[in-house]
Amino acid sequence: MGKATKEEFAGKTVFGQLPEGKCDELFKAVEHQAAAPRTIIFRQGDPGDRFYVIRSGKVRVFRKDAGGLETDLSVLGPGESFGEMALLTGEPRSANVEAIEETRLMVLSKEQFERILKDFPDITLAFVKQMSGWLLRDEKIIEKETQQQYRAPRVSWFDFVLIIGVSLVLALVFNRSNPIGIALFPSLPDRKAISQISPSKAMEEASSGEALFVDAGPEAFYEKKHIEGAVSMPLALFDIVYPMAFTGEEKGKRVIVYGGTFSKLYDWELASKLLVRGHKDVLVLEGGMAAWERKGYPVEEEKGGQ
Repeated sequence: MGKATKEEFAGKTVFGQLPEGKCDELFKAVEHQAAAPRTIIFRQGDPGDRFYVIRSGKVRVFRKDAGGLETDLSVLGPGESFGEMALLTGEPRSANVEAIEETRLMVLSKEQFERILKDFPDITLAFVKQMSGWLLRDEKIIEKETQQQYRAPRVSWFDFVLIIGVSLVLALVFNRSNPIGIALFPSLPDRKAISQISPSKAMEEASSGEALFVDAGPEAFYEKKHIEGAVSMPLALFDIVYPMAFTGEEKGKRVIVYGGTFSKLYDWELASKLLVRGHKDVLVLEGGMAAWERKGYPVEEEKGGQ
């Protein structure tokens, strides 16, 4: 094959959003790596130290459980990238990557990758959005795989009631004998520790620029409609998004959280997490998005939305 090009490096990755000069600079710094068929590029549990862009060939992304059972997650080809999740989260690799055929890769070090994220916050948000889609996809794949591999035996109503009854008795006995105990039912966020703010007061805060609005709902809800200027921080991705959205200076700033639904207290749970992280002034928007809209306050909608 000929010499690698900048277009191959940018490919389908978010680096295509970089300014022309910065993309040229980054492309010149990449390393080149070749992988023969069936070569493991990295394994589940390895430290995250590199980001990869496929120049040619294909790789298989898969997970392996403790019993050695493999679950295929995706197949990636030229122009696509992998390896960013561990770099963004600081956690070990969450999957294995194996070359399916002769594969040529362009590689960025962890230091180069982090420098780009620091200089271009929009790239970070693009990666988070991409990761959100992958996590949902992987969860569905693993759930489907599990259902295919496991078929629960039929249980009679008598057996079912008996199992539940015995479980409750054992749990109660344990809780009585153990000073720590185990909660039989999940606890809801302590609303007494978190105050609410009315939409009109919140609007005053928005106008003054003194408060930061955080949307705790799923990203799909945020994309459809959100309060103007709000930061998207889905509760399910809190631990990933938080260190990217907050640098530390915001801990002294007022944070107004919204995004709860009738059945899911996204806003209260996320507000609780922010308090645990050291934020002192966290409020929940009274009435949520619906109350904000009834007042006619500014929102941003996806293109084509009504």
